Amino acid sequence: MTYKAVVIGGGPAGYVAAIRIAQLGGQVAVVEKNKLGGTCLNRGCIPTKSLIAAVDKLKAVEDAVQFGIEVSKPDINFVKIQARKDEVVAKLVEGIHFLLNKNKVKLFTGSAKIKAAGVVEVENNGETEELLTENIIIATGSSPALIKSLGYNGTSIMTSEEILRLPEIPKSLLVIGGGVIGSEFAHIYGSLGTEITMLELAPSILSIQDAEIARRMQSIFKKRKYKIVTNAVIKKITEIEGGIRAELENGDTIIAEKALISIGRTLNTQNLGLEEMGIETGSKGEIKVNDQMETNIKGVYAIGDVVMKYQLAHVASAQGIVTAENIMGRKATMDYSAVPSCVFTSPEIAMVGLTEKQAKDKGIPVKIGKFNFMANGKALSMGEGEGFIKIVTNAETDVILGVHIIGPHASDLIAEGTLAVKNGLTAGNIAATIHAHPTLAEAMMEASENVHGLSIHG
Repeated sequence: MTYKAVVIGGGPAGYVAAIRIAQLGGQVAVVEKNKLGGTCLNRGCIPTKSLIAAVDKLKAVEDAVQFGIEVSKPDINFVKIQARKDEVVAKLVEGIHFLLNKNKVKLFTGSAKIKAAGVVEVENNGETEELLTENIIIATGSSPALIKSLGYNGTSIMTSEEILRLPEIPKSLLVIGGGVIGSEFAHIYGSLGTEITMLELAPSILSIQDAEIARRMQSIFKKRKYKIVTNAVIKKITEIEGGIRAELENGDTIIAEKALISIGRTLNTQNLGLEEMGIETGSKGEIKVNDQMETNIKGVYAIGDVVMKYQLAHVASAQGIVTAENIMGRKATMDYSAVPSCVFTSPEIAMVGLTEKQAKDKGIPVKIGKFNFMANGKALSMGEGEGFIKIVTNAETDVILGVHIIGPHASDLIAEGTLAVKNGLTAGNIAATIHAHPTLAEAMMEASENVHGLSIHG
């Protein structure tokens, strides 16, 4: 048979694209060489959030005395924490299998290679099979980036994949890279009692965030006794008895039990037949696509991390839906004007749209509105008054350009900010919208009012 589409990769880009094609009446197949769900589900978003949920419960127990509840010192059973994480992942992987079956999506296990226009070869345990298709979707994702001098060995010097499988809590951890991944793992293991040292090449951790947000998070980490070294350049890391030794260019030496390499991602585009097909790639190996996610070869699409727009699962899924719509004859284009991103530290961080600096660099006149969670009744009742909401607006039009949050449930609150940026809403629109009381969302309303100097509680 000839499929409407064959999807190479069963992560949040690939399986979503396949299901949407099936929903619209197309026969579709997915080729996955590992587990359905990709990095996000198996080695990224979901397992880390399971660990973060555990440390959140630990913090709740430790803070219970503030609420008049006295409990004994909690015991941490890390084996059970890891087992629960694995159960959550397994359940969700099973759920994707169910969805593919429900939508009559054919699943092939193995490695895929594009052999010719409309032909995908699947290899599994030495046996090959050719799939005929009208369209091909490349959704092979990415893997942790490595630098030779960092001495990666998968045991004492690890990536985000190995650190998720640790059998014990390390006494000390060197986190190389202060971005989203590094900050989340610092939060996880620091909360479990690990001594944390973070090395960041840039002048600040979380450098893609609004500068005020990054400074606040760095300050919070330092209050928790995390050692943070910025502008740090590593000469080499070597394994020593009982741990690792990192030598910095400034002459400093850091000793730790484990090291985590969290310096970004590398694209999984090898052995796919891209060169043979003449599929155009960029300087970093990313597959070039138009706003309909089609490559320079008609009928070949690419989505997710391999196109290197945003390495976020929700963007990958959105790209998958756009691709499916186009394959099935509907016109759809990607719009990256309102992409939310989150950092699941404590407090959480979330952002959408432009930072204050980005807006100013574009020559846009800006007005800022801020509101501290310390003045929000719900946040204070929860004992989570740390943080604030910052709204960046066009000073001339009042249109919201960006929303930046550090505080409780920031990852949930950013949805309202994303809706505002996507639809060109003004701070006045948000301020004039009645928000339920007492809720954390009132802070969004108050920050919008603050743009005009009219916040009641700020």
